[in-house]
Amino acid sequence: MKNIIVLVSGGGTNLQALIDAEKSGLIKNGKITCVISSNIKAYALERAKNNGISTEVIRRGDFSEFSDYDKALTELLKSKKADLIVLAGFMTILGKEVISAFKNRIINIHPALIPSFCGEGFYGLKVHEKALEKGVKLTGATAHFVTEVCDGGPIIIQKAVEVKNGDTPEILQKRVMEQAEWKILPKAVSLFCEDKIKVVGNTTEIID
Repeated sequence: MKNIIVLVSGGGTNLQALIDAEKSGLIKNGKITCVISSNIKAYALERAKNNGISTEVIRRGDFSEFSDYDKALTELLKSKKADLIVLAGFMTILGKEVISAFKNRIINIHPALIPSFCGEGFYGLKVHEKALEKGVKLTGATAHFVTEVCDGGPIIIQKAVEVKNGDTPEILQKRVMEQAEWKILPKAVSLFCEDKIKVVGNTTEIID
């Protein structure tokens, strides 16, 4: 059974999707053992507590140097015996030490079909605003491993979502969450926990 540590900053809707998936048996061979927040007021912490999951808070602002924060987060994750780290709306950049210590063991969910609408500055509603500005007919979500290149790590799963007439960024964001993010993130986590993801260079192969 692999220890899953979820990193959060806000409401925790993707965390809730993971909790629900674990309870229903969709996540195999994995258990959420800790939720770590960058924000002491994040509602995601309440979601964790309501489900009997331990919590920690580590804030970038409590460290004068980024390298000190990077080291502290790395040590915290190691102390929690993290097998897999999941970024579920974590709004603080991860440093080189964390990424190298947990290579191909950090999964992020991005609300677009990478390589579209991704990279620095593309997060939250901004992603959906740009998709609507461009006039794409399909968008979606991508579960991928985290590397030092923003949104540039090996892709695990993608799911497309239709863009409809009259969509606002808020409406599109909700549809992408419901139809894609909340489905493929738990699936990617389960595949990892079942040792069914093989990383080849900057791509992945899913083992049946």
